[in-house]
Amino acid sequence: MISHKSTVRFLIFLLVSALVAGIPPASADRRRRASSSHDYGDALTKCIMFFEGQRSGRLPPNQRLTWRRDSALRDGSDIGMDLVGGYYDAGDNVKFHLPMAWTTTMVGWSVLEFGNRMGRSDLRHSLDALRWGTDYFLKATRVPGRVVAQVADPVLDHDCWERPEDMDTPRNSYVLNASHPGSEVAGEIAAALTVFEFGDKHRGSYAQSVGAGACPFYCSPNGYMDELAWAAAWLFMATGDRKYAYYVKSNLGTGSTAFNWDSKFAGVYVLLASLDYAYAANADNLVCAIMPESPSKTYTYTPGGLLYSKGASSNMQNPTALCFLLAAYTRVLRARNRAVRCGNVNIDPSRLDRFVKSQADYILGSNPLGMSYMVGYGPRYPRRIHHRGSVLPNIRQHPNKIGCSEGYWYFKNLRSNPNVLTGAVVGGPDMNDGFQDSQLVVSQSEPTTYINAPFVGVLAFVKGGFKV
Repeated sequence: MISHKSTVRFLIFLLVSALVAGIPPASADRRRRASSSHDYGDALTKCIMFFEGQRSGRLPPNQRLTWRRDSALRDGSDIGMDLVGGYYDAGDNVKFHLPMAWTTTMVGWSVLEFGNRMGRSDLRHSLDALRWGTDYFLKATRVPGRVVAQVADPVLDHDCWERPEDMDTPRNSYVLNASHPGSEVAGEIAAALTVFEFGDKHRGSYAQSVGAGACPFYCSPNGYMDELAWAAAWLFMATGDRKYAYYVKSNLGTGSTAFNWDSKFAGVYVLLASLDYAYAANADNLVCAIMPESPSKTYTYTPGGLLYSKGASSNMQNPTALCFLLAAYTRVLRARNRAVRCGNVNIDPSRLDRFVKSQADYILGSNPLGMSYMVGYGPRYPRRIHHRGSVLPNIRQHPNKIGCSEGYWYFKNLRSNPNVLTGAVVGGPDMNDGFQDSQLVVSQSEPTTYINAPFVGVLAFVKGGFKV
């Protein structure tokens, strides 16, 4: 396992680098207002604030979403560990470490890549969000030869509609070790922090080790080699040790055009594109798979222009993550003074700038419904999101406990949620730009940390400005 000294060095690398029901169509007037220029600074501030609403554990004095309170203060006690802290992944009260680690990695990459565009306050809060994740993973990997993959039984958790402050469902700790490996989780934690050697030495899918705790929620159908290559790429960037560069080159998958909590090869292409032509060539292919004018594109678009991946359970994770990669890749292309050739179409960095901006604008309200898909941003945004803490009255409003089944009354009867989860980006519209603002339509109305994390970088990128 990586030494504590290496862990601290990796954290310093991250932190110091940083310092350098259906809705009718909108009226024409509303569409025009939504299409006007957006306040990217305000959106960025709120995007970062969202993570405070997802915090588990003992909340700090500077907590800005004050309707939340301390929760899950005995996590880890079943195995004699302190696992208090971390993030709830979405609208439930489970701590799934695979998407949580990817969230942490992407907040860190957002800071590294675009921290100089954030402004002092947003940068500070981004670092707070990063530390909340890394401090937790230091706890989850504290015991040599063991990595905690998850906390809470997701089946029983999903059977209840409780505030995190009230939950009394089992908080089981799912532990990985030599006989129960989980290379995806270890690899992603390594990308966010460390434990690379554990994941590489004890290869195997965490979905098999964790079983029903992982599937059907985060099954990792993409396997684990992408996480290991992704981890090695980040360790190379942090340490400069060539053994990690060799590891990536020996284990790199090619042709991947997905980038999310389960698929990481595309991230490796962009992260290392400035170092080797092979990575840049794969990054070029990624651009050609995404851009709407490319003859070899593999993604589709809604009539209103949003990138859409058929079959995705929460589509908005695709435009936010893929736009992050495009934004980061523009820096490589500009440094080399070149464009990407997709058949007979030439795509230069300024075109990528405009595309990233168009996707951010759609998410913020420049779309056929005039609907901002970020809660709390703009005049029209989702009011009935699928999120337990947002749906149920907070502790100040209702001091008495709300039991497992009692919460469903609020779930079924509210016209709008009493607690605004500021900055939450929801799953978004369907492939025809339709959206139902309903807690019952989970794929459209549920926010997740892994939608917001790359969007932090995207918003910092567009806030910084560029010639379009």
